[in-house]
Amino acid sequence: MTARDYLTIDDFDVDGKTILVRVDLNVPMDPEENILDDMRIKSHIPTLKDLEDARVVLLAHQSRAGKSDFTTMRPHAQRMSRYLGKEVEYVDDIFGSHARSRISSMEKGDVLLLENVRFYAEESLKRPAREHAHTHMVKKLAPLMDIFLNDAFAVSHRPHLSIIGFTEVLPSGAGRVMEKEITSLDRSLKGGESPCIFVLGGAKVDDSLKVAENVLSNGSADKVLLTGVVANVMLAANGVDIGKANMDFIGSQGYLDQIERGKQILNEFDDNIGLPIDVALNDNGKRVEVQVNELPVNGFPINDIGLETIVAYSKEIRSAKTVVLNGPAGLSEMDSFALGTHEIIKAAIHSGYSIAGGGHISAEIRNLGYDDRFSHLSTGGGACIDYLAGIPLPGIEALKNAASRYRNDQ
Repeated sequence: MTARDYLTIDDFDVDGKTILVRVDLNVPMDPEENILDDMRIKSHIPTLKDLEDARVVLLAHQSRAGKSDFTTMRPHAQRMSRYLGKEVEYVDDIFGSHARSRISSMEKGDVLLLENVRFYAEESLKRPAREHAHTHMVKKLAPLMDIFLNDAFAVSHRPHLSIIGFTEVLPSGAGRVMEKEITSLDRSLKGGESPCIFVLGGAKVDDSLKVAENVLSNGSADKVLLTGVVANVMLAANGVDIGKANMDFIGSQGYLDQIERGKQILNEFDDNIGLPIDVALNDNGKRVEVQVNELPVNGFPINDIGLETIVAYSKEIRSAKTVVLNGPAGLSEMDSFALGTHEIIKAAIHSGYSIAGGGHISAEIRNLGYDDRFSHLSTGGGACIDYLAGIPLPGIEALKNAASRYRNDQ
């Protein structure tokens, strides 16, 4: 425990205490407010089980203003109750007299879920923790609490009120989801067994290049294998004519400037970067495989890596001691172009320690039924990318500051 620069549940006596926990229950919902995927809700059950002798008050959000699924937390409380095996009471108030009265009358073992914190406009303002600490939400709720726990890793890249405001005024630590995210991702960044391979794909080119630069420059990764749109950008940076359709797509996404950045990365880390040797083109829905040096100038969109690349990448991934996957290898929602993504996932489960970033790649892993065979599936998309890119997350930095204050006070 002494090596950690943040506190966890284990650092506190939680018996009989009133504990405010920021969780991430933001889930896909249909227009009838039915929950379509409850992975995030289930992920917090270990935290709640470890707090069964406390009074637990949960803060969470669903979607954001203007979206069709911006709704109350009632369905989430019902679903969480099912997994926890006891009632999680939904309170349709955040910090008003109704919420405070219900909190004050809680008994040991009770769990409350307060209303969607994003119904309160100040929640989403990006401000320093000390400014958030002076808001009505913190002033009204903090006096009723003994401890604050942040278990919402997936939102911790945002300096929002419920993420960092309470850390200024309450003893604060990480819940089990947050603790597992930090420990697992740090294993790939600081203590992963070699060879360590990062497989980066998807459509967010700038994010993937940030991660590639970070893990190669600090020695975390021995090799970075590229797929998806980021691979197309890097092929162009390497002098390959990827064709008008693919250049037009890169331009439409605002990533043409990333080609020059890609050249710089290749100049510095050429031996540590793997690029596709063949790709799959989308010929009106039909998969057509070609070598990258034989791409037709006015050809079809590249929608997956080719079979030779899949075989080569899979061999490296299987023999790795640590593997991190982030982003699909192609247009995986189409069966014809899901091969690269699926084969890379299958290879990763044979590596020593396997991590998958949030978002599409985690969804594909769960769809294939391989979630239990990965060492860690991150709950965060943007938060995971920022962490792997070496960008400090406001939610975690706030916990570190709170830990320093707490230890000084002991």
